[in-house]
Amino acid sequence: MLVEMLSRASDTVGLMGVGCILVAYYLLNANRIDSKKLAYQILNFTGAWLILFSLFFHWNTASVVIEIAWISISTMGMVKVYRAG
Repeated sequence: MLVEMLSRASDTVGLMGVGCILVAYYLLNANRIDSKKLAYQILNFTGAWLILFSLFFHWNTASVVIEIAWISISTMGMVKVYRAG
């Protein structure tokens, strides 16, 4: 029952992830956020995880690979911000 419920919610969760990444990219290009700030990295990291969640229910290998890369790069960015901190 839980898996069925999560599966039904997966598209919505994935779209929320897309929203996070698009907001981060928009804010960056509108000069309202700095790529060296934690907020930008967290938006990308969260977005990628939410999209990855949806991909567990609607598998697409290429998309899984890019989201894992996005998570890894965002993690590196968060570590860099923390160390500069």
